[in-house]
Amino acid sequence: MKNKPAIKDQAVEFLEMVISGHIDEAYTKFVDMQGKHHNVYFQAGFPLLKQAMIENHTQFPVKKFTVKNVLEDGDLVAVHSRIVLKPDESEMTTVHIFRFTGGKITEMWDIGQEIPPDSPNQDGPF
Repeated sequence: MKNKPAIKDQAVEFLEMVISGHIDEAYTKFVDMQGKHHNVYFQAGFPLLKQAMIENHTQFPVKKFTVKNVLEDGDLVAVHSRIVLKPDESEMTTVHIFRFTGGKITEMWDIGQEIPPDSPNQDGPF
């Protein structure tokens, strides 16, 4: 019997697929389209967030994405990562939080912060 991947691995794979432009496939494989997201910049519903991700990929097709930390607690997964939208642009630190139900993402939160190049904190965001 094949072991099912941990939901933290599914969350990371979802993000990696989205970043690389395989958005339709990522949503088909991992998202319950009846679920909800909490991104304050887009209207409710995963279909609209998916469309925004497609538009973002069109605008920034060579994004760089590096996972720094992944935490799993019950049905919740948090992924802390570094994103660079295009070369020579400021980095961002992001946290995506996912709720899984029945092997699918049913709820998602995302928080991002630009990392100022002159940040006084020498420890940095990672």
